[in-house]
Amino acid sequence: MTAHNEFYPNGHLLVDVPWVEANLGSTEVVLLDARAKGYEAGHIPGAIHIDAKLLKNPSQYAFASEDTVKELLEQSGVSNGTTVVVYDEGSGVLATRVFYVLEYYGLRDQVKLLNGGYIAWIATGKEESEEQPFVSKGSLTLTADKQRVTSRNNIQAGLNNSLLLDVRSREEYTGSDQRSNLKGGHIPGAIHKEWKDALAAADEQGVVRFKDYKTLQQDFAAAGLKTELTIVPYCQSNQRGAHTYFVLRLLGYSHVSPYEGSWDEWGNVAHTEVVT
Repeated sequence: MTAHNEFYPNGHLLVDVPWVEANLGSTEVVLLDARAKGYEAGHIPGAIHIDAKLLKNPSQYAFASEDTVKELLEQSGVSNGTTVVVYDEGSGVLATRVFYVLEYYGLRDQVKLLNGGYIAWIATGKEESEEQPFVSKGSLTLTADKQRVTSRNNIQAGLNNSLLLDVRSREEYTGSDQRSNLKGGHIPGAIHKEWKDALAAADEQGVVRFKDYKTLQQDFAAAGLKTELTIVPYCQSNQRGAHTYFVLRLLGYSHVSPYEGSWDEWGNVAHTEVVT
């Protein structure tokens, strides 16, 4: 069953298949396919492929530069005022990662996600395209919103009125799964709520959508989140953290500021405390 988007406080951030279909070909809407693979084999007609990895500077635990992101988006046809709709398979973290980085660079409330992703499009029998669309280069002004990101220095200096939210697996949180990090465990004071808890079970057609507003609201409140706090999600590389950023934005949380370095930084540098 399709969630009723208007029931989410920020339901405008989420669109469904009929909305995308109605806006195909609009000069004011750019559709971005953020899937890691499969674009050439078939995508939503008019969609442009975007590689979410290009939005990160892994050597500095930071975003790609403003110039890099601007060029990537302009080459995809994005201009000031463009509505951007991004999708992945529907159960992944790539579309929400694109959403987060674009909001950080100032496209707040201009970016939407397709609920259920590409699988939802296919499940309703909509046509696919193998064609690379012609793109008119966009013209974009980006302005980084520094309030939307938290650094290791911020955390070590002591966060005010904030809550650290570890969205990795329970095993990563406890340190029993250290992955390839030098240290395992979590940041002192962080509570745990795995990112994928926000997704409903796949329906009979394999479509994974977000849980309804009431369920999500209750789940996050039960975990200890409060809307008046700044929520600081983190994971390993801030892909799963960006997914939680999107969900909290959808739910109307005003202050969400992920830790971009995440465990990739915290678990691998000297002078960071960990709890197991």
